[in-house]
Amino acid sequence: MKRNELLRAIATTIEDYQAGTLAAPTPEHVEKWINQFPQASQLPILSEISHVLDKTYFSRIRVRRVLRAVIKYPGWTAGDPSAFWRQVNFLDLQPRGNSQRDLLALFDKSLNKECGYGISECGQGNKFLYLDDGLFSGGRIGSDLDGWIMGPAPKNAELMVAVIALHTQGHYFTNQSLRRAIAKSGKSINLSWVHYMQIEDGLFKVSDSDVLRPTNSEADPEVKKYIASLGRNPTWRVGTSTGPKNFFSSNKGREVLEQEFLKKGIELRARCPYLNEYQRPLGNTTMKTLGFGTLFATFRNCPNNAPLVLWAGDPWYPLLRRVTN
Repeated sequence: MKRNELLRAIATTIEDYQAGTLAAPTPEHVEKWINQFPQASQLPILSEISHVLDKTYFSRIRVRRVLRAVIKYPGWTAGDPSAFWRQVNFLDLQPRGNSQRDLLALFDKSLNKECGYGISECGQGNKFLYLDDGLFSGGRIGSDLDGWIMGPAPKNAELMVAVIALHTQGHYFTNQSLRRAIAKSGKSINLSWVHYMQIEDGLFKVSDSDVLRPTNSEADPEVKKYIASLGRNPTWRVGTSTGPKNFFSSNKGREVLEQEFLKKGIELRARCPYLNEYQRPLGNTTMKTLGFGTLFATFRNCPNNAPLVLWAGDPWYPLLRRVTN
């Protein structure tokens, strides 16, 4: 595709991002963002990010489809959604942000459409649903549900967690943590998970992952300096895998995003004074790595676990300006 076609394609993919809060993305918006990269890298970045966002960006319409699938999920409903959801209590536990509240509002509309009643008419049993857009490191979900388990949760309950995107490493640790909390509480709580998309980011799956995991870049002096500041060498990706989900068009396309987003992200860390130490070049993480590396985002917001070049602000011009809590 030519440059102008790619600008239009990307703008169309993200056209409902922060609708009602930010101006609708246009080709000019995308061009202003891409012009901040070196000229030689701009067309390859546009080509690959257009391909990736087509798979990893969830518009309002796409999120509604996921919620309808959750409502009909046979593993929970046993083929009778109308009877099942009457029994469910909907948890609203997040102390900051509106992601859970907004998703529950969308779920309410979908439930009305599919079953003929809304959330306010549910809660007749001991089933509890925690709904969110994504599980990244799992810190927020873990904290919310740990407090609920140790506090107001009944002695006997079924706890169901549903997310659009589940990152494997965060899920592993969060699942383990919640099961320990249940055991500690002395309560009988059955925990189950449902996700639409599983994104591989495991510690031992670096070379076959679905997130940005660069190949060796130590030849770049700024990358080398940033690695030295971490005090440990990263685990570099080897091989040519495009990951289990095949988000990337090719290994070459993947490398373009990994290398260019890493180098520019390191530059942004020096230029953007408000970024904290955990906001790594490729996305927020407490681990001493190059960054979390996810490319998942929804119409509601871009997670800070995504590369800085997508969402960081002044003096950078972001593609998906992040609204913070």
